[in-house]
Amino acid sequence: MPVTTGRRAGDAWLRAVGANIRRERLAAGLTQERLAELAELAPRTVQKIEAGRITILITTLRRIRRAIGCPSAALLGEE
Repeated sequence: MPVTTGRRAGDAWLRAVGANIRRERLAAGLTQERLAELAELAPRTVQKIEAGRITILITTLRRIRRAIGCPSAALLGEE
């Protein structure tokens, strides 16, 4: 199996975290717009995060986690 390195590995991680955020958001019954409101983010930012298209600051991840009400491990895939 090929090893993914550099930017591609980072991109894959961002997509995985974005998918985890989406999964947890849906499980909490939140729309992207409501999550954005609760986390004090622009709705477009939530869309980009869930799509894995932007890097997430740890402070942003913390706000998202609090808004959803889930442990950080659920978002980072470290359960």
